[in-house]
Amino acid sequence: MSSIRRLALPALLASLTLLTGCAGEGRSDTAASTGGAVSSSSSNSSAPTTEAESEAPVSSFRGDTEPGTAEPSEDARLTVGAVRLAAQPGFDRVVFELGGAGSPGWDVRYVEEATQDGSGAPVPVAGDVILQVRISGAGYPYDTGVEEYAAEAPLTAAGTGSVTEVVFAGTYEGVTSAFIGARAARPFRAYLLEGPTRLVVEVAHAG
Repeated sequence: MSSIRRLALPALLASLTLLTGCAGEGRSDTAASTGGAVSSSSSNSSAPTTEAESEAPVSSFRGDTEPGTAEPSEDARLTVGAVRLAAQPGFDRVVFELGGAGSPGWDVRYVEEATQDGSGAPVPVAGDVILQVRISGAGYPYDTGVEEYAAEAPLTAAGTGSVTEVVFAGTYEGVTSAFIGARAARPFRAYLLEGPTRLVVEVAHAG
């Protein structure tokens, strides 16, 4: 009887070790999947998206060419203090960093031409197509205490596959406008990040 117990004990320990190892791999796979997943909601919706989701490869890029819109919060008074453009694997990212109160709304869509709010004057934008960005809930610097972004020339970046330049057109009657020049009407997505508040617009590369 004692010899049977001596033979059974190692087998039992080996089985427990195998089960523990399988459980650990399951937790690791789940974490990796969660960290790199893209939300299944509409690509250009107002649903927040995490930094990890925004870095998904172009094969997982969930965007389209339809307008993306969201409403501002009732207390929104925000000023764009910085604009950044950078190439990412599979897409180009434009970031509008805002300061002030509340959450901005936005309307991002492809348009036939770029015009200045108020005057209607044409705004030169290099590129074959124009993606218009209108940020609602905007406030002037004297409302928010944030100095508004200003640039002597359009914003460009090395290595971009779709975006040619970003032209900031300023604020008029509670709306801040900018225009993204692109090489073609590629799928895009717009979403909000917080801490600090940022409106992110990403345009997919071809292929």
